[in-house]
Amino acid sequence: MRAPVKILDLYIIKKFLGTYIFAIILILAITIMFDINEKLDAFLKAPLSATIFDYFLNFLPYFANQFSPLFTFIAVIFFTSKLADNSEIIAMLSAGVSFRRLLRPYLISAAIIAASTYVLSAYIIPPANVKRIDYTNTYVKNRRVDYGSNIMMQVAPGQIAFMSRYDNGTKTGYRFSLESFKDKKLVSRLTAHTIRYDTLHQWQVRDYMIRDFKGSREYITRGISLDTIIPIEPRDFLIAKNDHEMLTTPKLSEYISRQHERGVANIKSFEIEYHRRFAMCAAAFILTVIGMSLSSRKVKGGMGINIGIGLVLSFSYILFMTVTSTFAISGYTSPMIAMWIPNMIYLIIAIVLYRRASKG
Repeated sequence: MRAPVKILDLYIIKKFLGTYIFAIILILAITIMFDINEKLDAFLKAPLSATIFDYFLNFLPYFANQFSPLFTFIAVIFFTSKLADNSEIIAMLSAGVSFRRLLRPYLISAAIIAASTYVLSAYIIPPANVKRIDYTNTYVKNRRVDYGSNIMMQVAPGQIAFMSRYDNGTKTGYRFSLESFKDKKLVSRLTAHTIRYDTLHQWQVRDYMIRDFKGSREYITRGISLDTIIPIEPRDFLIAKNDHEMLTTPKLSEYISRQHERGVANIKSFEIEYHRRFAMCAAAFILTVIGMSLSSRKVKGGMGINIGIGLVLSFSYILFMTVTSTFAISGYTSPMIAMWIPNMIYLIIAIVLYRRASKG
C-alpha cells in the first residue's frame, strides 16, 4: 500500500482487531463452560496439569482458529454497526472519504487476521494438536486406530506390499508379502510369516522366503530373520479420524502426494484439511466485505438487526462449508472444489452488497 496509514485507518484497525479479540475471549469463555460440563468425568480422572497444559492450552487456540471466520464477521458487524449508530460513518463519508477508501483499513485488518490464521493452522496448531488429541484418546474417548486388515498399497514404483493384519500395539504385521514388478512382469516376491516395524522405514521380516524370477528359472532364499528398508510407516495405512489435524501444511502436502503415488484412496479428510486452511484465509476478506457492507448504514431497529443478519450469514457459511466437505468425503466433488464453493458463493454476495452499500 503506497499511501501512508492515516489516523482514520489506525482508528478502524484498532476497533476491528479489538472487537475481534474480545469476541474470541467471550465465546471461548462460553465454550470452556460447555466443554467442562460435557467432559467433566474425564477431567476429574485426569491429572490437573495434563488437563490444563495438554488439553485446554491446546484446545482454545484450535477452537478459536477453527471459527475465525465467525469471529471476524461478528467483529465487523458489531463495531461497524456501532459506528453507524453513532453517525461516525456518516461523518467520515461527509468529510470526503469514499466508501472504497473506507474499506481499506477493514481489508488491512482482514489481512492481519488471515495471515495469523494461516500461520496458526499451518505451523503452530498441528504440533499442539498432537498433545490435545493424545489427551482425548487417553481420558475422553479413544479414537486411535491400532489395527488394520487386508492392507495393500504401492510402496514404491513397481512394488506392491500386502499384510493380512497389522497390530500397532506390538508393531507387528502378519502374512506379509512384497511383490516387485518390471515391465508389468513379476520379478521378485518376498513373503513372511510376520513383519515388525522398528524405526523410520526399517522393518524386520521373520520366517521369510524370497522368490526371484529370472527368465524361466526361479531362485528361492529362506531365512529366519531379515532387516530390510521398506518405504512405508504404520501411519500410512492406520488412519485415525483426527490424524490430518496433527500435520503441518508442508507435511500434509507431502503426505497427500505420497499417498496418491501409493494408490491410497481414503485420504479425503487430509485433502479437505489442506484446502480448508487456504479457504479460511480467503474467507476473512470475503466476510469482512459482507459485514462492512451490511452494517455501514443506519437501519431501522438499530444494530441488533445487523448483528442478527450477521450471525445468520456467518453460521450459514460454516454450515455450508460443513455440507460441501461431506460431499467431498462421499466422492461427489473434489476436496478443493468443496472447500472453495462457499467462498465463491459468498464472494458474489459480497460484491452485490458492496455495490449496493457504496451507492447508498
